[in-house]
Amino acid sequence: MAKTYKVLFVSSEVFPFAKESGIADVSQSLPLAIRDFKHDIRVMTPKYGTIRERRSKIHNISRLREVPIEVGDKTDIAFIKSSSVYSPKHKVQVYFSTNQDYFGERSGVYHDPRTWSEYPDNAERFIFFSKSILETCLRLKWIPDIVHCNDWQTALLPAYLRSNYSGKFSKTKILLTIHNFYRQGIFELSEFEKTGLDSKYLKPYIHDGKLNFLKGGIHYSNFITTVSPSYADEILTENEFGNGLHTALNDKRNSFKGILNGIETYTWNPMRDKMIHSRLTDDFEDYKIKNKVFLQRSVNLPVKLDTPLFGMIPRIGYQKGTQLLIDSAEELLKQDIQIILLGQGDPSHKSRLSEISEKHPNKFKVVFAFDEVLSHQIEAGADFFLMPSKYEPCGLNLMYSMKYGTVPVVRHTGGMKDSAKNYDDDTGEGNSIVFVDYDVKDFSAAILRAVNLYHNKTEFHRIIKNGMNSDFSWKVGAAEYDKIYRTIMKE
Repeated sequence: MAKTYKVLFVSSEVFPFAKESGIADVSQSLPLAIRDFKHDIRVMTPKYGTIRERRSKIHNISRLREVPIEVGDKTDIAFIKSSSVYSPKHKVQVYFSTNQDYFGERSGVYHDPRTWSEYPDNAERFIFFSKSILETCLRLKWIPDIVHCNDWQTALLPAYLRSNYSGKFSKTKILLTIHNFYRQGIFELSEFEKTGLDSKYLKPYIHDGKLNFLKGGIHYSNFITTVSPSYADEILTENEFGNGLHTALNDKRNSFKGILNGIETYTWNPMRDKMIHSRLTDDFEDYKIKNKVFLQRSVNLPVKLDTPLFGMIPRIGYQKGTQLLIDSAEELLKQDIQIILLGQGDPSHKSRLSEISEKHPNKFKVVFAFDEVLSHQIEAGADFFLMPSKYEPCGLNLMYSMKYGTVPVVRHTGGMKDSAKNYDDDTGEGNSIVFVDYDVKDFSAAILRAVNLYHNKTEFHRIIKNGMNSDFSWKVGAAEYDKIYRTIMKE
């Protein structure tokens, strides 16, 4: 029988407890998939103020009621609590690092949701979180063989494991997964003093005269992954995606790999999804019509079954292509189409989107929120899903869309190169409408192609079927992670 390991999976977001980006979905679904390989995998995350303990079945751990954590010259208390994530096959324990000042009083994860400005003490918050993770392991007397870190919020852990905590964790290996290379955890150098690390560990964390959490995490990790093969190629070669940090990755390229994310196919399944109005049966048309009508009514759009309905669920701003939508909206909305956008983000983009919605109330609706129920309903009720991203590490939403019979309209970038295959009218192959150039002309042409395809029911149903038959489970990806775990444990 293959050897199994103790794996601690650490993340700043875990669905269903807290979600601001796709990392939350991965932090739920990947650990559950890893359980197929019999590893003792556990998850740890902060408990934000939006997480309700009773609803989330979070309970106290008596021996971990008060864990003192030093941040700079002050000591705060972490209260460690527990719950679980489930699938039909597995249960994975989740530990929560709780502190009222750093997490409990915040209504956002990283930003103030009213202004979208980052919390000014984010460095302190995730120093506290990182230390609380290791102190929790020590008190549980559960020393992981592998710590699987995710993004900059956990990228101090590799240095702590090599220094302050090296005694008890001397045999522990470190895997760092980069979900978004654009966000790196950049702070003033003076913040380093709050980490409690010796100054000799500072240099790998310096980039362009700033403290860069992600850069140091890359340096001190045994292995680094990112969330798709194509995005891995991009961030190794293109400065645009990483503020010059691609050089640090190139130094570790022999210990770096892109693995395409999967999705949790039990939760994201239109046949059993409790968040949508009507579940999928043998009658696809009935399922789609009922959900489309419900979606149109829920956002006060006219019910028009013969009009193609486009959905979009972006983090509003630079990355996800909302600027393209803003710049092309007046021309696009001359057509007989409807668009629903759900998201939060850049206030200036939100202002422009609101103006467009007010001018075209029967064609364009915006909902500025993080709304998990509405996001599922958009996947089920829309005819097309828009992802005109400037860059896209993976693109989980296009995978969800295909499972729900919604056709993605996406740009040829990052992870979408690995999962979105442009529909070929001649062969009938492909599962998406794909455009290449990040400009209004190419984006508008893709929308027009979608409209034409919508009115050709034979071709439209064929591309829908192709998407629904695509396999985006974790079967392949989880096996890749299992292989990496085994590789680094042999070092």
